[in-house]
Amino acid sequence: MIPYGRQSIDSADIDAVVQVLQSDWLTQGPTLARFEAAMAHYCHAGHGVAVCNATAALHIACLAAGLGEGDWLWTSPNTFLASANCGRYCGAQVDFVDIDPHTLNLDAGKLAAKLAEAELQGRLPKVVVAVAFAGQSCDLRAIAELASQYNFCLIEDAAHAVGARYAGRPVGCGEFAQMTVFSFHPVKIITTGEGGMVMTNSPELAARLQRLRSHGMTREPVDMDEPSHGPWYYQQVELGFNYRMTDLQAALGLSQLQRLDAFVGRRRELAARYERLLGELPLTLPTAQVDAESAWHLYVVRLNLGHIAMDHLQVFEALREAGVGVQVHYIPVHLQPYYRQLGFAAGDFPEAEQYYGEALSLPLFAAMTDGEQDRVVATLQQVLCP
Repeated sequence: MIPYGRQSIDSADIDAVVQVLQSDWLTQGPTLARFEAAMAHYCHAGHGVAVCNATAALHIACLAAGLGEGDWLWTSPNTFLASANCGRYCGAQVDFVDIDPHTLNLDAGKLAAKLAEAELQGRLPKVVVAVAFAGQSCDLRAIAELASQYNFCLIEDAAHAVGARYAGRPVGCGEFAQMTVFSFHPVKIITTGEGGMVMTNSPELAARLQRLRSHGMTREPVDMDEPSHGPWYYQQVELGFNYRMTDLQAALGLSQLQRLDAFVGRRRELAARYERLLGELPLTLPTAQVDAESAWHLYVVRLNLGHIAMDHLQVFEALREAGVGVQVHYIPVHLQPYYRQLGFAAGDFPEAEQYYGEALSLPLFAAMTDGEQDRVVATLQQVLCP
């Protein structure tokens, strides 16, 4: 089976982890600080705050933005559950903005219209989570202008987009979004096993994110309500969580970071090959967002089902049976039972629902060979055009 995604681990990665295992620090130590600094340098950002996974990163980013009960978070329905759940963790209400049928990202035009209506109703969002689906950013320039106009915090969920660029700058630089969240899950561009990071240019946000990932504690005298009792002293100044990343994970991330550009470069080569090789098949191929250079976490096609003798499920099963590990990203979040119970229903976001009925993620990972990709294409040819 050729999987849709797979981590790339080499001897340097293994050696980096072993070195930490042989050191005095296994949990939060100097390697974690080096990884955060290296990611901030790569992204041209002021600060990176590493956590145990990207869901935790989204959660504390929302808390740092002040999201709470009575507030609204808006995001795309075409995303993993965490992009919406992070709002619910904070006690906020969640709503969605339908996608652009071409880029499959949150539609900035639909967002503008929905904001104008929400302003009249007095229910503007406090946070908008703009998801960089498949590895390319949304129309962040337009969304950032709306953030300024309507006074919401823009968080980019760039879990798919480590190593991507937007408007000529690295995703995570903070030019448009106040915070950017990365994922280091094994199928992402680089991995720490599990892990995530929040990038920001705000020292105040960074300090709060650091507290929130570690029980809401501080050792900084300036943040305490009484003088320190000694070097051991700390205070819990708010309710936080144990969302810390370990030095073991950070060592793997630091090592992987050395090959990030190579990983992204290979993914772009494979995406370009797919575009050349799939052009004659009954598929709609990915479309580039203006100003965005994708990291190509996913290569998602849409089945032109009117020209195929099978339905969506039959195509999926035929490819799996032939050893091609396709996947579907994503079931629209508003169709999940939990969100249906909150009042959402089929038909609410028709573009996302239409896309879901046709979507297929093809295998794409940095270690994928041309031969493996040729096998995927040949199998698609056999299944779609027998």
